[in-house]
Amino acid sequence: MTHLNEQLRELRKTLTEMVELVKGQLNKSMHALFDQDDDLASEVLHTEKLVNAMELSIDKDCENIFALLTPVAHDMRFVFATLKINGDLERIGDYAEGISKLVLLGEKKFDENLVEKIQLRKMYDTSCGMLQDAGISYTNDDSKLARSIFSKDKLLNDINEHVTDIIEEYCKANVDNMRQALILISIIRKLERVGDHITNIAEEIIFYKEAKILKHGNKGDGNKSDGNKSVV
Repeated sequence: MTHLNEQLRELRKTLTEMVELVKGQLNKSMHALFDQDDDLASEVLHTEKLVNAMELSIDKDCENIFALLTPVAHDMRFVFATLKINGDLERIGDYAEGISKLVLLGEKKFDENLVEKIQLRKMYDTSCGMLQDAGISYTNDDSKLARSIFSKDKLLNDINEHVTDIIEEYCKANVDNMRQALILISIIRKLERVGDHITNIAEEIIFYKEAKILKHGNKGDGNKSDGNKSVV
């Protein structure tokens, strides 16, 4: 095994650890929300420092590989993709932190009827499942699994699109609980952005695996070439 291959293997291992860390952050923010667990929410805020430190470390590893080992072709795409995926993971960690801060502002357990009506649990389950799939896709070079993420993101977008009307009607009938309703709509918005970052990760996996750029192109059938730009 060459020194480059060893460094690439270590890079993949470290980013996989980053996925697990961020996935844990997202799951903890979910349990903090549904269980109104302020201690768990505070733990997410504390662990965010570790997420940031790991992001900087991975960035440095990628820069060193580019500067010292000059990867080409597939190896170059892998390092580029890892660098960008690292940034998306850090942003997902930021959203988990933001949700935890909102939980701490909630003061009391959220209205279960409203939580169910806005499909918050479904949105959380979908987001966590997408991140799980993204991690597996990266670890196993599975571009087919990465592609399946795009259709799941549509569910998050649909929930986000309809939540404003639901919250507006709720606030009219529950003026005293308006603060809580506004916190929940903010959480929905953050989860929708989490989905966007996970689809970015899926795009990068397909980029390094298949040499295809999907941004602004076709994210559906991998057998269609329309909108897919190949790169060397």
